[in-house]
Amino acid sequence: MAAAIAVATKAFSSLGVESRGGNKFQCRFHEFEVMQRKSRPRMRFFLPSPSCPPRALHDDRNARAEAAETEKSPSATPEGDDDSSYSVLSCMTSQHNNIVVVDTPKSRFLLLDSSHNIHSMLNKDQIWTGSYWDEFASLPAIVPQGPIAILGLGGGTAAHLLLKLWPSLHLEGWEIDEILIDMAREYFGLSELEKSTQAGGSLSVHIGDALSESATVQGGFAGIIVDLFSDGKILPQLKEVDTWFEIERKLMPHGRIMVNCGGVHSELSGSGDKTAEMILSTDSWVKNSTIKALCKAFPGKKHVAALLPAICHHC
Repeated sequence: MAAAIAVATKAFSSLGVESRGGNKFQCRFHEFEVMQRKSRPRMRFFLPSPSCPPRALHDDRNARAEAAETEKSPSATPEGDDDSSYSVLSCMTSQHNNIVVVDTPKSRFLLLDSSHNIHSMLNKDQIWTGSYWDEFASLPAIVPQGPIAILGLGGGTAAHLLLKLWPSLHLEGWEIDEILIDMAREYFGLSELEKSTQAGGSLSVHIGDALSESATVQGGFAGIIVDLFSDGKILPQLKEVDTWFEIERKLMPHGRIMVNCGGVHSELSGSGDKTAEMILSTDSWVKNSTIKALCKAFPGKKHVAALLPAICHHC
């Protein structure tokens, strides 16, 4: 039986499925525990709308011209950022996404879709993000030696963290949007991750469907990170039990799955403090369709815990 750990972007959470034979990787986990960091609030950008009207693919000249126009607008401010000055480095529409790259004095951000949610970020003065990507960086501490898959590579935030902290890792990243990968290489240093580190680790990038049968390696993955969204919503396939069976088959023995369940609050109704209370209630977690599918796929082997505050619930 595989182990699964779920991470939600609002009220960080983790859902763990105990693997057979218990955890044999306490030494590696202790090694990770010493890498402490300060968290900061999750940010959202408010850009002029529409931020990125449709255009021909790879029309870089038009994209840069529109980016320059957008940059002149005074109405964009990042929520939670100390310095609101910013510049739009690129803006274009691909077959799969509306893509905007925003640069600030402290960080660089990848915004996708009309939601303006931050799907990737790269800090200039520290490696930690203060968001769910930091939780992904703990996965190597609790899995066997072996390759780790990132399903939904985006701009490569998780890959940056993993190779910085675990430089001997072999990462296999899947992303369906080839233009997004091109922009990640240009603006987020993804191409540097594709080079071998001094310790021998690297990232291999695959363009295609992360849930296809071909998204695997011989011998299986030690760990699989699932961070799949479309139009600001988690992929509907992840709400199906069979999808998790298929992902589990791609693991080596004692392998683990870590998933960003995201949008727990999107399936709840309410406002203000009442909504926050519902998000942090134990009952709300099992109402999340993705977590519900995980509970059905791995019955009796799950533990759900909201980290802020500490709440536990067994499925």
